[in-house]
Amino acid sequence: MPPQNSASRRIKNISISKPIIYGNVAEKISESNPLPEGAPADHSHTWKVFVADPLGNDLSSYIRKVVFKLHETYNNPTRSIEEPPFEVTETGWGEFEIAIKIYFNNDCGEKNITLYHHLKLHPYGPQLEESQRTGKVESILFDEIVFNEPTERMFKLLTSKPGSLLPYKSETSKFTKEAERQELDRIEKAFDEIKKQIDEKSVEFKELEEQRQRLAT
Repeated sequence: MPPQNSASRRIKNISISKPIIYGNVAEKISESNPLPEGAPADHSHTWKVFVADPLGNDLSSYIRKVVFKLHETYNNPTRSIEEPPFEVTETGWGEFEIAIKIYFNNDCGEKNITLYHHLKLHPYGPQLEESQRTGKVESILFDEIVFNEPTERMFKLLTSKPGSLLPYKSETSKFTKEAERQELDRIEKAFDEIKKQIDEKSVEFKELEEQRQRLAT
């Protein structure tokens, strides 16, 4: 078997993680945020979905492109962004799931990964008061891409800046696992509240139907 070259040879027992944030920001159409020319008249928000570094570092050293798969009702729903900033700006009125596929540089020997993000336009919970004041909504999650036994070339790319092998920590960044857990907790509570209201309405409808049947006899 021929020896591997340095580009494809992997470094054993090494894992490197890179922090990213992904999600969306949205803003209601208003006098200060008018509907862009050519956008459908029934669209109520402008929004941006993105993948970025929490501290603003350049991801293109190891990310080749990011493909965002929007709802099929959008023109050209598959948007391929091949240079930073890795983001798509659009308008809309409804929420839906966006698939975000990250492609790494061709010569790094890493498989593509896919993330999923639910586009958020409407506020709830702690965000409600702030959104009513600003007209803006954020749904941003923190994550880490882990490279297990990277190739030598990928290792050089990932460690090109000092401190790359140190555990990632930022006292100034608000994008943390705790913030993600809080967001998921808010979603779960919202679902529970919706289910509760549906159950209550079902009981009311059942009682009304029973009354209607009694009156009809």
